[in-house]
Amino acid sequence: MIAWRRRAPAFFAALLLIGLHCAALAQTYEGRELVHASLVADSSAIVAGKPFTVGLLLRMAPNWHTYWKFPGDAGIPTEMKWNLPPGWKVGEIQWPIPLILKEPGDILIYGYHDEVLLLQEVTPPVSLTESTIKLSAEATWLVCEKICIPGSAKLQIELPVATQNASANDELFARYRRALPQNWPAGKVASASWKRNGAELQLTVESAALANYPVAEFFPLPEGNLVVGHPKTERGAGGRIDFRVPIETKDPKLASLNGVVVFGQDENGAGRNAWSLDRNAAAAATVAAPSGSLAKFLLFGFLGGFILNLMPCVLPVISLKIFGFIQHAGQDRRRILRSGLAFIAGIFAWFIGLALLLIILKSAGREITWAFQFTNPYFVLFMSAVVLVFALNLFGVFEISLPQSANRGLLAWTAREGEAGSFFQGVFATVLATPCTAPFLGTALGFAFTQSGWMIFVMFVAIAAGMSSPYLLLSAQPAWLRLLPKPGDWMLRVKQLMGFLLLATLLFLLWVLGAERGIEAVIWTACFLLALSVACWMKGAFLVPTASFATRALVLVLMLALVLASGFYFIGAKFNATTLVTGDSQTQGDWRAFTPERLQAELDQGHTVFVDFTAAWCLTCKFNEAAVLESSAVHDAFQRRGIVKFKADWTNADPAITKILKQFGRPGVPMYVLYPAGKSPILFPELLTQSIILDKLETISPDVAAK
Repeated sequence: MIAWRRRAPAFFAALLLIGLHCAALAQTYEGRELVHASLVADSSAIVAGKPFTVGLLLRMAPNWHTYWKFPGDAGIPTEMKWNLPPGWKVGEIQWPIPLILKEPGDILIYGYHDEVLLLQEVTPPVSLTESTIKLSAEATWLVCEKICIPGSAKLQIELPVATQNASANDELFARYRRALPQNWPAGKVASASWKRNGAELQLTVESAALANYPVAEFFPLPEGNLVVGHPKTERGAGGRIDFRVPIETKDPKLASLNGVVVFGQDENGAGRNAWSLDRNAAAAATVAAPSGSLAKFLLFGFLGGFILNLMPCVLPVISLKIFGFIQHAGQDRRRILRSGLAFIAGIFAWFIGLALLLIILKSAGREITWAFQFTNPYFVLFMSAVVLVFALNLFGVFEISLPQSANRGLLAWTAREGEAGSFFQGVFATVLATPCTAPFLGTALGFAFTQSGWMIFVMFVAIAAGMSSPYLLLSAQPAWLRLLPKPGDWMLRVKQLMGFLLLATLLFLLWVLGAERGIEAVIWTACFLLALSVACWMKGAFLVPTASFATRALVLVLMLALVLASGFYFIGAKFNATTLVTGDSQTQGDWRAFTPERLQAELDQGHTVFVDFTAAWCLTCKFNEAAVLESSAVHDAFQRRGIVKFKADWTNADPAITKILKQFGRPGVPMYVLYPAGKSPILFPELLTQSIILDKLETISPDVAAK
């Protein structure tokens, strides 16, 4: 019965293919074009040896559909036959999550309505002599509504050859890359097991994450002559889901099946996610989730928070707090304690607020990561403005007069000497700390992000306690302040010096903007910051207590007009028009730009692969790269063993990289993974040393080392 239900519709479809051959050539029906096919690329130009992605874009007439790589009970999947020049390579089709389409007669199919983009990675040879390249392919498909009509098209795409390229069709490719199934998550996120019951396969998935989704389905991908029926879903307690798949096969040993677990809020609804279940996937992450007691991970969180004080991201603001302790030396002990507690309260306020936001995002089904705000260029731009104004205040360009109501904003409180100023200094220091992933912190957060919202909250409290512990000890023991120099005229010079430290932080933030949005974004941001600096100078020069009301009012209007106009033009128009920088443009030397498809292709060829998961704003990443990965000893060791090196750039929160980070139980970057050929991946700690890398490389099998 299963076989007939699967084969009968295909038989009738074959008759239609013969009877409607003439209509297929034009792919029209009753005067309508049923499918419009075209090729699009994610790159503006072709760079020799540098892979890029080409997509077959199919736009279908209303109510008509094409098919997934497994069409279900009837249908034929779309195919691509490329005619490429010698030396070119093309990868397998990457299929977005399909829709479930149910037709009369209990026919279930998997396909696409309206529009679909089928992606393939194209790799050019390392040497190109042409100025432009034409790539051609023939696409064939079957489009159905009440009847089925085959279609085909000979397509071409022409791209220039250049030494550099820029991204193209960003929104289209980003949308369909988000719709691709991700690799099966590792460890405690989800477990899967198969069992055969006669003519039925049972897949049991246990995942607390899937319990949050009302709809969960299994889309099978049978191989060979295996015939499958309609999968049924049964939900159990504690996030357990059983998928029962009827089968018809002559193989008594068949006990598992490739497929995709799809989940979301609605069947065929927007925002669905999927996990690929491939029993033969070479690149699937098999690293176990972090194991250990709750107390162990809370201790890791505390230690990671403490070490954040030593990270370069935080030092400019931490120096301000130490400057405040010097100012308070010899003063009332209660005042020193109140100031220290206010600074600590600022640290806790930011971490608790961040924890609550992440809990809300996780409850809504969103991916949660560490330092996610720094993947947003507008947040980096805002922080650049805050740091600049803070530095100008330390230089004495303007002073914030308190307690006037006009000066009760964030920057006013930040410059204050009282408890409110200390509070916002604590918030500011913590905001700047988030681009850094200190040792122990990644493991602690990776564990917390796989747990309940309550566990995330407790972990962030532990991190806040670790970061604030030095200030609590210093505030509670003011006698230690005697070791600091006494207040004097030198403090003005120290204050100005701290302004230069903040300018160094500003340079770092501008560099991050350049990595995220390109050099044009940095130029337009600098123009806005210049206008903001002039406004700050106007405040310091003209908004003084001796100025008349008319002068103060005029200057205030001019300041607001300058800031608003420059913000509207330089940020709203110019900055907003800049485009995201792709990871391909960030690679240097013998590093290659990472995609999951490129990783899989190298592993399929038996190569050992090392992947550096990094981001432009991650200072820990930059330290590891400069001190370890780019050192001559490590570089030579990679080269001797023929290890392929990929750089996975997470500066703009690439969703494909986010999925892999979650598979390894890491909340963000840095992350370093060695994929030995034919073996399980090896995960490295966040803070690298040359000995750690070299010792691990020595464990690679001799046949790999000899390559």
